[in-house]
Amino acid sequence: MTQYMIRDMAPDERPRERLMAHGPEALSVSELLAILIGSGSRGRSAVSIARELTGGAFDEQRLARVRDVRELTGVTGLGPARAAVIVAALELGRRLAAAGRGRSAVVRSPQDAAELVMDRLRYEMQEHFLALLLNSKGHVMAVKEISRGCLNATVAHPREVFAPAIVYHAAAILVAHNHPSGDPTPSREDAQLTRKLEATGKVMDVPLLDHVIIGDGIYYSFKEHGLL
Repeated sequence: MTQYMIRDMAPDERPRERLMAHGPEALSVSELLAILIGSGSRGRSAVSIARELTGGAFDEQRLARVRDVRELTGVTGLGPARAAVIVAALELGRRLAAAGRGRSAVVRSPQDAAELVMDRLRYEMQEHFLALLLNSKGHVMAVKEISRGCLNATVAHPREVFAPAIVYHAAAILVAHNHPSGDPTPSREDAQLTRKLEATGKVMDVPLLDHVIIGDGIYYSFKEHGLL
């Protein structure tokens, strides 16, 4: 099948020209990827490669989870250099999204907390355990990663969770972690850890406000379920 290169497309159909004329929001995900890929390879256009990365077995959900260049180099025509550009762009987007949500954030409800860490955690392939440090008015002073684990287990000790709270003189903390399966239903270990953290917070006079578990676009709150 004939592969049309970007240079063969009408000027107003080329992704880069469309971006400059209409802004990035006007482009599809595959068009944005085509710009990152650039010139493509012999016999295969950047647009064709980008479409493979957003359709079929390699859909947008899978793409959002990519962390390793080797996950992309199996795509015909996509070499390590261009794959690295895509991985870097994905990571940059995740970090900027997390930073934007965290700046001057105020946590007034479990939903606020879940929205604050959702972009950071929902696509992680390992469990990451975070502590959100709050001042007396509920403003987030910092979000600290306490630990990370394997596919379905992580370890967080109360002393590690509350150590940053002491440094920042936090008035309260809220903890969150993700379930790579996408199902935020708490495990027995999650419930046991929550009880330990609640007890530690009472002793230290730094209350644990909630433990939020992040799934794929959904969350579980111990507070909302009356367990805190």
